[in-house]
Amino acid sequence: MRRMPMLIAAGTAAATLAIGGCSTDQPPVCESLAAVQTTMNQIRTTNVSENGLAPLKAHLQQLKTDVYLLLTDAGAQFAPEVEAVRTAADQVSASVAMARETPDVANLSAVRTTLQGLQTSLRGLADAMSGTC
Repeated sequence: MRRMPMLIAAGTAAATLAIGGCSTDQPPVCESLAAVQTTMNQIRTTNVSENGLAPLKAHLQQLKTDVYLLLTDAGAQFAPEVEAVRTAADQVSASVAMARETPDVANLSAVRTTLQGLQTSLRGLADAMSGTC
């Protein structure tokens, strides 16, 4: 009679380990890519006309941090694509700084254009990493 609870406990433990082992198969670079994509989504959904450029600037700072971690995790394998994202993020930061100094139509349009370039760079990186993640 005592063997049945032990067998159930052992079976439950084995099933838990088997399930848990399947969920962590992705390398850290996949988590880093997900963080970059999440931050980019926050940038995309920032309502500048309602909240101003301050939230956008904060998201861009987070994006720089996320891209740096992604570059570290990706190593040499995805370095060209990550570098393209970093360059695009720097261009967005520069356009946001200009728009904060002079918030006119041309500068706000430049922010939108550089954000589109950043999205394109992120898609290129995600495509390059599709076999990994």
